[in-house]
Amino acid sequence: MAEFTMELNDEQKEVRDWLHGFAADVIRPAAAEWDEREETPWPVIQEAAKVGIYSLDFYAQQYFDPTGLGIPMAMEELFWGDAGIALSIVGTGLAAVGVLANGTDEQIGTWIPQMYGDANDVKVAAFCSSEPDAGSDVASMRTRAVYDEAKDEWVINGTKTWATNGGIANVHVVVAVVDPELGSKGHASFIVPPDTPGLSQGQKFKKHGIRASHTAEVILDNVRVPGSCLLGGKEKLDERLARAREKAKAGGERVKNAAMATFEASRPAVGAMAVGTARAAYEVALDYARTREQFGRPIIDNQGVAFQLADMRTQIDAARLLVWRASWMAVNGRPFTAAEGSMSKLFASETAKKVTAQAIQILGGNGYTREYPVERMHRDAAIYTIFEGTSEIQRLVIARTLSGMPIR
Repeated sequence: MAEFTMELNDEQKEVRDWLHGFAADVIRPAAAEWDEREETPWPVIQEAAKVGIYSLDFYAQQYFDPTGLGIPMAMEELFWGDAGIALSIVGTGLAAVGVLANGTDEQIGTWIPQMYGDANDVKVAAFCSSEPDAGSDVASMRTRAVYDEAKDEWVINGTKTWATNGGIANVHVVVAVVDPELGSKGHASFIVPPDTPGLSQGQKFKKHGIRASHTAEVILDNVRVPGSCLLGGKEKLDERLARAREKAKAGGERVKNAAMATFEASRPAVGAMAVGTARAAYEVALDYARTREQFGRPIIDNQGVAFQLADMRTQIDAARLLVWRASWMAVNGRPFTAAEGSMSKLFASETAKKVTAQAIQILGGNGYTREYPVERMHRDAAIYTIFEGTSEIQRLVIARTLSGMPIR
């Protein structure tokens, strides 16, 4: 077990600086263009693939970093560059986490490489959980998977929404109901391979922020996938469902479902994304306050501005520490006894919204225009308190964990 440390080692610092250079030299110059276009920035993703950032190997190196800091460090630097483009680069990772959290070794080895492709033929993947009537309330999920024993196939029907890379993905990971009587405990995750008949893209959403990231509905109409596409396998599923039924009869206990397993693993990473966006806005505001003069002196000399910057930096550092703690705990198998993963996501998300708003205020009228990036950063930051569990849901998870109540 790695000891918790706030000091990056030499290798981590080298990776951080490399990522920061890519974010500064490749992502930032393209940010405004792709935000306006509201399209997937395939050329930037390809550049990331060429240098090895968009790849299974890089993701695995960071994911299995024994300190737990590889992923949050990478997320912070990329999202410091631009949230929309960075999400296009890392969005495949959520689907990959879905496979890593629930899949067998064979499934991991088979499907995750197909999610990324290679530098000459870049692919993306999508994790499909939310539905029009089931966002925070995962127990209301209606997408159904029925097993056809004669053909050893699962037949999936339903509509998913808010799916990053939905419809344009090479591989879709879909969470579906296999036993409606068990509520959220009766869910399972499935791989939908490339070009599977019945899967199509529905509405593509035009968003307030992260506009370079593709978000759409995914429609599943009698989608048939082989039995081998059930993540974890049928034997493991049957055992899990049997345990859930027994516990339900005994009065019910907390049982992890497929979607929650993915979100638990990814929430600190989302917190790190928020830290990156907040840090970017803070740095713009700090530079502006140092150079912008009013009444014959830099505006940072005014206590009203200086105190805002002091609060911004304090909140960013506090958010990073919560993210790092949760990431270290997760990789070292420490249980989230106080919902530390949700804590990190909650605080970092709220910090990003607050800091980006303060940055606009410090820049004044300039901050409200698209001539400066803080306007875009503020729009981007709004998503952090919504996706992968709203701030309200994070508070509910924390409260229920502290009280010992079940998380459904």
